[in-house]
Amino acid sequence: MDETRLRRELREAALAHRPDHARILARVERGLAEPAPAPRRRPSAGRRAGRRWTVGAAVAAAVAGVVGIGGLAATTLGDRPAPPATVLPAPGPAARAAGTVDPGSNRWWAQSDLALTTDSPVSGLTVELRVARTPGVVTTGHWQTRPADDFTVTVSEHDGALVYRWTLRPGRDMPPGPHVFAAQYNHAEGVRDASADTYTAVLTGADGGRTTLRGTFGR
Repeated sequence: MDETRLRRELREAALAHRPDHARILARVERGLAEPAPAPRRRPSAGRRAGRRWTVGAAVAAAVAGVVGIGGLAATTLGDRPAPPATVLPAPGPAARAAGTVDPGSNRWWAQSDLALTTDSPVSGLTVELRVARTPGVVTTGHWQTRPADDFTVTVSEHDGALVYRWTLRPGRDMPPGPHVFAAQYNHAEGVRDASADTYTAVLTGADGGRTTLRGTFGR
């Protein structure tokens, strides 16, 4: 077979070839993982001449495979959807809170006060005071400095605590300023330990931003 015909047949075979990308990748990975082969004796001039076209065909096939792999990778990356944009939540209303046992409490009765200060109008608010059920604890009432009609108020027992909850009614706003929410209860005679009592206040601004405040009442 003359050289011109051999080149033509190699070119036609290369054009008709459809490489198996998965197998090529697997062979490349195996080749990288295997240790380098030991040095081999150089073949004679006659053997090198006999292998010339075999090596050329292998190189042509390898180049075709690499081109095919590159095209596959480009197509795969190009088809990936763009990641969704990150939307940061609106900042919540600026506010501060502190829980204390009212100094007017006595050896049989106590009042837990939550002082809540807001720097901007609040369109949504939930305040929760949890009074641990220490001996003799029984609710005797509650109050707040804002109008009673602005809130829905409930008192329940949950997980060993009296739970006082104020929820701002829909359509009502709470203006900036200091506000107080108070829970009242009887308890066993003596100085009651209030270290297990807690509060949570969740405030929502007109733009939907939310602020959550948590704390304890201590002794």
